[in-house]
Amino acid sequence: MRWGVDCEIGVNSWHSVSMKLTILGCSGSLAAPGNPASSYVISVPGETDVVMDFGPGALAAMQERFDPAAAHVIFSHLHADHCSDIPSLLVWRRYHPTAPASERHRMIGPSYAPLHFGRMSADHPDDVDDFSDTFDFTAWRTGQPEHLSGLTITPFDVIHPAQESHALRVEDESGKVLTFSGDSCLTPTLIDAARGADLFLCEAAWGASSEDKPEGMHMSGADAGRIAREAGVKTLVLVHIQPWTDPESVAEAASTEFDGEIVLGIAGAIFEV
Repeated sequence: MRWGVDCEIGVNSWHSVSMKLTILGCSGSLAAPGNPASSYVISVPGETDVVMDFGPGALAAMQERFDPAAAHVIFSHLHADHCSDIPSLLVWRRYHPTAPASERHRMIGPSYAPLHFGRMSADHPDDVDDFSDTFDFTAWRTGQPEHLSGLTITPFDVIHPAQESHALRVEDESGKVLTFSGDSCLTPTLIDAARGADLFLCEAAWGASSEDKPEGMHMSGADAGRIAREAGVKTLVLVHIQPWTDPESVAEAASTEFDGEIVLGIAGAIFEV
């Protein structure tokens, strides 16, 4: 078990790895010092990067390692802590003086994303910014895979207040699987989404225990460990831990349910799947 802050997980060199995950940020519910809110980059050699969620602070973190104008974007759901840097990304892609987007990239998410983001980036209260000049949008259909950058990405319905919230199961051409819980309370659907995953990014916003917490919103470390055990995952990465929570207590709670490898997600961590 590793409650770790290691920046690289996996035994293979990048040249032999099919899929790599970089955490831009994984703070729960809001950005924290040195840790943007939910935002990840999935990289496959020879393919366009795929950004998964884009919360506050994500664009600044992305500039350190990636080209913000050269990536597809997918979303688990549209709460602000998972998507609020999108208007800034649109500015970068359209108006950067030397490196704007050279092509339209794909965006996949809840069906209302064009309206939601269009209002966020509009000039007037009643306007909707049409971003189809820079993104080609597709809405998730539950259980229906989308193919992107050599990856097969399948959305699973989860339980969370945000409309059309999903867990995302990402499989590369070699059969390696990464699952992201998105935000959800404990639900059997997550077991299906994470079944046999090599890497399971699971939210644990409620800390060590969900007892006395609001229902239908989030999970605890113990809940995440239970899903990991029942799904038979290889490595559990705990994310979306709120800044006021002791992360070690979350990992400790997860270990009471799951005896596999447990890692505390941190900004800048890289996982070779």
